[in-house]
Amino acid sequence: MKAPFKKFFNFTFVSRYRFSLIFYISVCWMLIDLVVVLTRPDPTYYSFASAIVLRSLLLFLFSLGFGYILIFRLKRLFRNRPLFISFFLRSAILLLAAYIVNFIIHVASILFSLDLSVADSFAKYAEDATNSSWIAQKIMYWMVLFILTQLIIEVNEKYAPGVFMDILLGKYVEPKIEKRIVMFMDLKDSTPIAEKLGHQQYFKFIREFIYQISNALIEHGGAIYQYVGDEVVVSWLFEKKNPKRCMAALIEARKNLQKRGEHFRRVFGVIPEFRVGIHLGDVTVGEIGVIKKDIAMSGDTMNTTARIRSACSELNQKYIVSKDFKENVDLKEWQTESLGIVELKGKANGIELFSLKI
Repeated sequence: MKAPFKKFFNFTFVSRYRFSLIFYISVCWMLIDLVVVLTRPDPTYYSFASAIVLRSLLLFLFSLGFGYILIFRLKRLFRNRPLFISFFLRSAILLLAAYIVNFIIHVASILFSLDLSVADSFAKYAEDATNSSWIAQKIMYWMVLFILTQLIIEVNEKYAPGVFMDILLGKYVEPKIEKRIVMFMDLKDSTPIAEKLGHQQYFKFIREFIYQISNALIEHGGAIYQYVGDEVVVSWLFEKKNPKRCMAALIEARKNLQKRGEHFRRVFGVIPEFRVGIHLGDVTVGEIGVIKKDIAMSGDTMNTTARIRSACSELNQKYIVSKDFKENVDLKEWQTESLGIVELKGKANGIELFSLKI
């Protein structure tokens, strides 16, 4: 009986991030509503603390549902739309849902606070809901709330989960040295594919390719540092579980492309493959930028990983890891083959590289 429950509660990194995001959204909406209720001029229905608690509880529960719809459904549904149109469509759907929820909460509050019959409570709600000033205020309040919520989510995801909060709290104002697993991943045979598809079609191809592999990387806790053309740079802090997460991300990225293989073949006439270079070492992490702030990573580890990824083409290999990575990570589940000491561009001394068989 243990295995099914373990599977049920074994959330991926993305699932945990999304559910925590839903929880924070719900708490924030509840607190904002509480402030509005306590500060508005005529809190007729909320003269009792118990009535306020009831409203807050109902709002929190409904907000969990709203958050789930927004994060899990609407973002995916409108992901290929322009951001402005996506914001508007998502907000319109949430606005309709909010009107229905407001009806339920409003009627429940009237029943609880004014001790009216159900019929009288409906009549009282109808009186409020047909007031043009009341409707305008509600619509404006909901639209501002929904758009601001989506804007914060977009900014947070622009920097990758957690990075925006690091910038907000100034975690990397003073540069820090961290031991990280670094992976450089790019599209194999990108030049002939680009020549075959042309500029616009190739861009769509790259966008879909990046989307599929990014999902796998994020699912296993990878912090995506940057996208450079068809290349993705991702890292993990060197902690107990992260080496296996790194390998799991690599395998799932390949599976994602295989699952979408028919789609790629039908739409683009090409099924993408990727090359990977993985290294382990100290990375300097710090905040840079003036108007556009970001978290930057630098150091020999980053440069070496980039050279390892480039060596994939020269050595005709798909996946190459460094000796430092191999010696510090348990790779018993995966077969490796030494490629010998390899001279990397820009490096004074060669390093031993290993081909990874998965």
